[in-house]
Amino acid sequence: MVATNTTAASNNTQSPPIAPLENGDRLHRPEFERRYAASPHVKKAELIEGIVYVASPLRFTPHAKPHGTLFGWLWTYTENVPGLEVGIEPTVRLDNDNEPQPDIVLFREQGGASIDEDGYISGVPELVVEILASTASYDLHGKKQAYERHGVKEYIVWRTFDGVIDWFVWRDGAYEFLEADESGIVKSVEFEGLWLDVAAALGNDQAAVLRSL
Repeated sequence: MVATNTTAASNNTQSPPIAPLENGDRLHRPEFERRYAASPHVKKAELIEGIVYVASPLRFTPHAKPHGTLFGWLWTYTENVPGLEVGIEPTVRLDNDNEPQPDIVLFREQGGASIDEDGYISGVPELVVEILASTASYDLHGKKQAYERHGVKEYIVWRTFDGVIDWFVWRDGAYEFLEADESGIVKSVEFEGLWLDVAAALGNDQAAVLRSL
């Protein structure tokens, strides 16, 4: 009888290793999700127009604090308006080339987005918020282009280093800048009563931000 090397046989049937998820990879969503799941060291990654973006660690003052200001504002709004959902950094499955993780999303329970069987958002939320450092960020380029093409109704971008909040509204297939009124208040077109005191937000005056609702 010839002895069989069971260890070698077992090794021959093992699956090939999964390539790590890297900045700049060009992938479709299934392969992006496969590599993301196999990369526990990656805390946040997004697929935008078929390109992978792995996030850097986030600082408190230029990111976490304004993030908290806008989330508190939107959470308070949803507590007073039924039929809405708000969340922080959820995976949003837009299409085969786009799977962003927006800083905040607001969507209607019976609107363009829903929670799929995997627990992710599938479809198009009505409002997306991103916190970023400058106009050089992909949030104002590739990601904005993807949101615009899919018809995200409103897109808020807080450029913290520039001290500017941009609010875009989707009209006739393209984004237009939504101007503040004479009091410095920007008023949502999509959500009645969702108003933002821009100066108060930029000044981290949470009480004034909430009073503007």
